[in-house]
Amino acid sequence: MIHFVGAGSGAEDLITLRGARYLAEADVVIYAGSLVNPALLKNCRADCKIHDSASMTLEEVLAVMDRAEAAGKTTVRLHTGDPSIYGAIREQMDALEARGYAYDVTPGVSSFCGAAAALKAEYTLPNVSQTVIITRAEGRTPVPEREQLKKLAAHGSTMVLFLSSSLLEKAQQDLMEGGYSPDTPAAIVYKATWPDEKVFRCTVSTLAQTARENHITKTALVTVGGFLGDRYDRSLLYDPGFSHGCREASK
Repeated sequence: MIHFVGAGSGAEDLITLRGARYLAEADVVIYAGSLVNPALLKNCRADCKIHDSASMTLEEVLAVMDRAEAAGKTTVRLHTGDPSIYGAIREQMDALEARGYAYDVTPGVSSFCGAAAALKAEYTLPNVSQTVIITRAEGRTPVPEREQLKKLAAHGSTMVLFLSSSLLEKAQQDLMEGGYSPDTPAAIVYKATWPDEKVFRCTVSTLAQTARENHITKTALVTVGGFLGDRYDRSLLYDPGFSHGCREASK
């Protein structure tokens, strides 16, 4: 059996109970060493075989799984955050399907959730934004033309950029040309929920400068939008004058 497990956003106690249990039961663990907090490996048994996938290819990862399956072992493939977001798990799952191996997926706390916690922010505010766009700036990995930052910026929604902290000169230009005003609030969150977490608040027009001045080139999320500002409407959910299925409006 192979378990894909979301390690969470960084802090070792933000892995799910299920994920921690699978780690404790595993005979083999393959973890993304460049991103996953190694403290999580304390959950593993002393005799567990641990492989750091940072320098491995897909074929090498699958070879480890092949050997474990042949020996009747249980494998945990430990991914950073939640594996559904930039986790490169589809290609692994397709290969396991072709081999006839049983597997499942345990979700994790994504770093975009960890970043909101670090910012003490809510991505969706009444009359500010009801949409969160999770995307990345185009670099060595191409982005579909319809998902270019200029086009996405036209919505004016809350935006969270993964894998983009080294591409901010072009990204901030695209964001402003697409529709965000230069003074739109923004923030860079470095290693959200890790012990060395750092938060840098700025504006869209100063994103690149902020990253440069603070030597941020990787392991950071970029957040953009009015949700970081001070203006929003009160939620109707808790408004005494608003009726819903659990409460009548006050007279």
